[in-house]
Amino acid sequence: MASINQQNESMFSFDNQDMMVFILVMSLHGLQMMFAELLPSFSLGGLELELGPFLFISYTLVFLFRSFWACLAVPVGGIIFGEILIGDFSAFGAVESLLMITISLYIATTMINDPEDVKWLAVLAVVAKGLEELSAQFIDVGKFYVGVESLEAIEWLPETIWAVEIAGATTQVIIAGIIFGALPMTYFYPRMRGKIEPLLGMEPVEGHPSGKRINNDTLKGLLAWVVLTPIAFVFEAFSETSGAFLVFEPEFVEIYGEVFLAVPIVAAAIVAYAVVYYRQQDTA
Repeated sequence: MASINQQNESMFSFDNQDMMVFILVMSLHGLQMMFAELLPSFSLGGLELELGPFLFISYTLVFLFRSFWACLAVPVGGIIFGEILIGDFSAFGAVESLLMITISLYIATTMINDPEDVKWLAVLAVVAKGLEELSAQFIDVGKFYVGVESLEAIEWLPETIWAVEIAGATTQVIIAGIIFGALPMTYFYPRMRGKIEPLLGMEPVEGHPSGKRINNDTLKGLLAWVVLTPIAFVFEAFSETSGAFLVFEPEFVEIYGEVFLAVPIVAAAIVAYAVVYYRQQDTA
């Protein structure tokens, strides 16, 4: 029991190393998001499909460091580099990703009993994306039923909103969660384990001390997911009805074109490099 409590403390503690991990994951997630924005999208049967995001980068880093702060850094990176720096930010709208991406990734990390079992980690990457999309589906359908969002399906058949949402969520899990997430992660994760941690002065993280894939932390995480989903819905509904309240929308990309995406890309790259450089100088 003591070892489990110690492991929980390490997952939620926030020291200098945790700060380095947070900044590194935040910046690299933002970097991959901005590169994905440069890729073309296409339509298939009425669904808008995109090449990316390259979530294998985020999954690899989160599973390598396996802390709450690494999970939180993923949505924070998306908000800072993918919304604020390009001038398209809504405080209420950001809450959904902040809550649901974080808790979805956290649940997946609690299920890591063997950090060298790459196949199981790939399953957990899909689980994390699936939980994120499931909550997003409930929130989007809820917004329609409470009247804060118009129906994108057939107007005379409201039930088709479920079909549209399920199709969209399934597509996201397949493309972002599997093709650009779990599959490439199985290549990069074992090659980075034991190599990237020393750059931040850390040892590779071990599996959950209980040795179980489904443990008390997993159940607590699932309970938190259930509680946080309606909370995220409330904030998302407010974002649809609050107008210009707590928003930052100069829309730099609309004004200057896609060339402005270089700003968050360069900023994220500089931050990521600065973290590693600072740590190396600090330990030299």
